[in-house]
Amino acid sequence: MTKKHTSPDYSNARYLPWLWPIRLMNKVRKDNISMGLLLMNFIYQKFFDINNSIPWSVHYSSTVQGKITIGKNVWKSFASSGGCYIQGANGIEIGDDTIFAPGIKIISSNHNPDDLDNWIVVNPVKIGKNCWIGANAVILPGIELGDHVIIGAGSIVTKSFPANSIIAGNPARIIENAKIR
Repeated sequence: MTKKHTSPDYSNARYLPWLWPIRLMNKVRKDNISMGLLLMNFIYQKFFDINNSIPWSVHYSSTVQGKITIGKNVWKSFASSGGCYIQGANGIEIGDDTIFAPGIKIISSNHNPDDLDNWIVVNPVKIGKNCWIGANAVILPGIELGDHVIIGAGSIVTKSFPANSIIAGNPARIIENAKIR
């Protein structure tokens, strides 16, 4: 008779004492971002000099550069959403409590076709308060989004939209006017 092999149960913290401080911090934190992820982001930003010019935590697999202004609680999406590309050469303004999923791209400027070393100057990208940007959405230069706008996953936003809109598609278009708050 063969004995069935079972792997040990490591879900109990007493078997992993080196994780006790992280597990304790995860229980104390109210922002639902794991301490391990914040530590990894810190190491990549400070020691590997990736996104080091950004004063808040940025996911280690994301690229963030340029003039970016964020409202309260937006840093949580920057810390937890990986694979994002945020280029703020002409500026990006993101309102309070806006959240975004992994893989989004926000691009505030294009190259000058006559001189590829320079940017074309346009208005900054402005995203209102309480917006929700779905995974792999792309927001192009000069776009202004009102408050409470929801962008569907994979959408490419090529023009501005008013508040309380639900938009999706390529190019993005209004699919519904939301009655949000």
